[in-house]
Amino acid sequence: MSRTAADTEPAQPPPADDHAFFGQPRGLMTLSGLEVWERFSFLGMQAILVLYFADTVANGGMGMEAGTAASVSAAYGTLVYLVSVAGGWLADRILGSYRAVLYGGVLIACGHYAMAVPTDAMTWVGLGLISAGTGLLKPNVATMVGKLYRTDDERRDAGFALYYMGINIGAFLGPLITGWLGDHASWHWGFSAAAFGMTLGLVQYVAGRRHLAGRKHAAEFALAPGPMRRAVLLIVVGAVVVAAVATALALAGWLTMDRFVDVLTLISVIAPVVYFAVMFRSPRVTHEERGRLRPYVVLFLASVVFNFILFQAYSTMMLLASANARTEIFGFHFPASWYASALGAFEVLLAPVVAAVWARMGTRQPHASNKIAIGVILGGLSFLLMVLPTSGHTGDTYKMAAWWIVGSYLLLGLGDILLETSGMSATTKLAPKAFASQTMALWFLSLALANGVQAQIVKLYGEVSNPAYFGVNGAIAVVAGVAVIAAAPWLRRTMHPVH
Repeated sequence: MSRTAADTEPAQPPPADDHAFFGQPRGLMTLSGLEVWERFSFLGMQAILVLYFADTVANGGMGMEAGTAASVSAAYGTLVYLVSVAGGWLADRILGSYRAVLYGGVLIACGHYAMAVPTDAMTWVGLGLISAGTGLLKPNVATMVGKLYRTDDERRDAGFALYYMGINIGAFLGPLITGWLGDHASWHWGFSAAAFGMTLGLVQYVAGRRHLAGRKHAAEFALAPGPMRRAVLLIVVGAVVVAAVATALALAGWLTMDRFVDVLTLISVIAPVVYFAVMFRSPRVTHEERGRLRPYVVLFLASVVFNFILFQAYSTMMLLASANARTEIFGFHFPASWYASALGAFEVLLAPVVAAVWARMGTRQPHASNKIAIGVILGGLSFLLMVLPTSGHTGDTYKMAAWWIVGSYLLLGLGDILLETSGMSATTKLAPKAFASQTMALWFLSLALANGVQAQIVKLYGEVSNPAYFGVNGAIAVVAGVAVIAAAPWLRRTMHPVH
């Protein structure tokens, strides 16, 4: 069959004179808009998920203990980031970025619609669909943003800044809408809002597809037809077998929720260990590249420590806010889940400030490892701050001022800006060339491990005192950050060309 001109269109970035969106290519508006709605739905749902798990059955919740609710919520995050590693491979080898993102968005929307149905079974079905969909969408949208620019296009950094601002706008708006509906209508109405948001994101993504570079093409590094058919068959059969075995074990009473969480944690630990072992032993990795991998292991672990704290903004911090924080500022009452919006708001406001400070400092700005270390320390301080308002109470009926939670999120948001931007940059520069296309997988594995560890530690929430819980976890993060600073001379020496 002959191919049309559209099918043979080269996968080139748009012309350099495409300045339709704040001086950026039109496609950036399409992708940023998609991320606004994807983060709106994902973080909007996550802001109320742990509260839904912990709420009583009579109030429409699932009646879990606080620690169990936080643990299951963290396990869901672990699954999302583990699947994201496979999502990058599927886009590279089988689907292509455009279709991976499209199919992922459809799965996410279907998952949120499933969670809108008020039954426990549909909740689990919905979370499974969202995990699979996010795994396809999340690692590939940023890749598509990069394809909008030629290598020498000076607008690239500013374009990514606009893109990440879109992410944080969605993170800010999502909990406001889903939280209000969850508080005033029902949890499932909140999930419905997340579904509607993702649907809007898909509509504008498809409508703006003509502005996306290379959208008509298959996978960039597609498998040959024979291996591709075998890979697809293996994936389908494997998924069916895993689902069947899991169902049988669950019906037999062996695969309990606690064991499922433990299995995910175990996988999140094993996966990065195997990944690093493969890279260190690979004959395609040069001696010089292997030397740069060693400092990256330190930064990888720093990311795990920080994100262990960050992800609790949507679990233990939500539970604390719901039970022990005032939900009133200047006479205005709001749902406890609105606290999660503060994190997105701070990142939108602080990111340009941080970028301006680094630009002004020029070559005098801190080394990337020190930026990451400061981010980890700020994450630890955000937890240590919570020791003050939670101490000295004889019962659990006290209410702290809203500013304590807001202040904690301010520290956490600033730490996130410092760590995520420097960490991603270091990942792309330190990864061996033979593994360059899989650098996102490394980063997602650090996020999966952070959630896997969190899934175990948060079980202590409610079992130990709040000052002890936040104090010990916060202190560990601060010590980890200080350790990275202490290792700065060695890191600067071995991390070339990262500055």
